[in-house]
Amino acid sequence: MMTSANVEQVNGVGIEYVEQGDGLPLVFVHGYISDHRVWDYQRHIIAAHNRFIAPSQRYFGTRPWPDSGKGFSPSTHVEDLAVLIRKLDVAPAHIVGWSYGAALALALAVRHPDCVSSVFAYEPGVTTFVEDPLDARIVTEDRNDMVSAALALKNRGDTASAICAVFDHANGSTGLFDALPDALRSIFLDNARTVPLMFGEAEPLSISRADLARINVPVVMARGQLSRPLYRIATDTAHGCIPTSRLVVIPDAMHAAPILMPTRFNQVLLDHLSALGIAWN
Repeated sequence: MMTSANVEQVNGVGIEYVEQGDGLPLVFVHGYISDHRVWDYQRHIIAAHNRFIAPSQRYFGTRPWPDSGKGFSPSTHVEDLAVLIRKLDVAPAHIVGWSYGAALALALAVRHPDCVSSVFAYEPGVTTFVEDPLDARIVTEDRNDMVSAALALKNRGDTASAICAVFDHANGSTGLFDALPDALRSIFLDNARTVPLMFGEAEPLSISRADLARINVPVVMARGQLSRPLYRIATDTAHGCIPTSRLVVIPDAMHAAPILMPTRFNQVLLDHLSALGIAWN
């Protein structure tokens, strides 16, 4: 059963979020082409013993946009997260992020450390801290390969097909999107209008090795065993930069493990909580 969404005014914009359960707060940060609903496989197990909070970031979800999308940027989303956490009086919270959301989680820990108790980051999409020349070249080539089909479809105005291309190419496997249950496909297709923003002119997120080295809360950097080189290199490199990080590799998993392999993903997340002394059963 879907929990009713709330709306909180954040930086002059209504941010929708779901909240369920009591106890220590865990804030779940979604990635591109999705919204708070993408965390439903995690919501029930977390809310049984803790306070589950999942916002839909500005411009994502089904709410009307406050403008044409001119405010879309990673910095906007990081600042919105910080304000929401403070307004809900849950700082510091345990932050769980996936893909773009994992990058935002790391940026939040860097820019607003008072908001963060720990970070669980699954395959961040940011690579500005990758300095090894070979790794940097592989990341660039892999990113170009991953987004080229979606970018071409976006340029033709076919944002629905671009969604399918983004999902399949992020996971390196054709046909995955079409094989999703209808409810999951609907979440991504509801966010098709964000595709032009995703490929727009917003200033990209920049996190340096020095930034990561300043994070002093417990961190799990997690990735799938079968994930693309970009996500493998980003995750492993970030882990090497964060003194408090633990690296976890989920067997046989790809980028969409939170929805394609929720049992394995959830177990890794629950192991992280157990290591922090947080009850979940």
